[in-house]
Amino acid sequence: MTVLSVCVFCGSRPGKNPRFSEEATAMGEMLAHNGWRLVYGAGDVGLMGATARAAQAAGGDTFGVIPKHLMSLEVGKKDLTRFVVTENMHERKKVMYMNSDAIVVLPGGAGSLDEFFEVLTWRQLDLHSKPIFLLNTDGYWAPLVQLMDHVVDQGFADASLRDYMQAVDTVQDLTIALRAALS
Repeated sequence: MTVLSVCVFCGSRPGKNPRFSEEATAMGEMLAHNGWRLVYGAGDVGLMGATARAAQAAGGDTFGVIPKHLMSLEVGKKDLTRFVVTENMHERKKVMYMNSDAIVVLPGGAGSLDEFFEVLTWRQLDLHSKPIFLLNTDGYWAPLVQLMDHVVDQGFADASLRDYMQAVDTVQDLTIALRAALS
């Protein structure tokens, strides 16, 4: 039986809203309970660490990918099921993408946005058909969704861009959406 894998892009910081860490923890637990492998940035800090620790505590399979220059900054979590060290950030994203069946973006900063836009662009260019979800905890991604609407409205992307990503408000909603997308 093939294990399905969900790539999670998220912050290496916890953010100001305690709900971000709560939902990251719920995300890790949800992945484990559904038998889905967590593929993520291999850090043990911020939302990354919260997601991974929760997945591990719930008995989940974890696959972490970290570039060597971030080992100390992001506290590389070496006790994962699989731990990969890459040469650079681009290689990290590629390994994470190649080892996943779906992508979920939790709250995060510039790195999470970079990761999101890369997989979204690849989807727009028809390089993959993996589902992309934004976990919109307390409306965190609402400005990004508005920006994507603006890009379409101003003629810089087809309306199909909106179909390549789906914002969901809770881990419960995400579970339903992932089950439908991965079935």
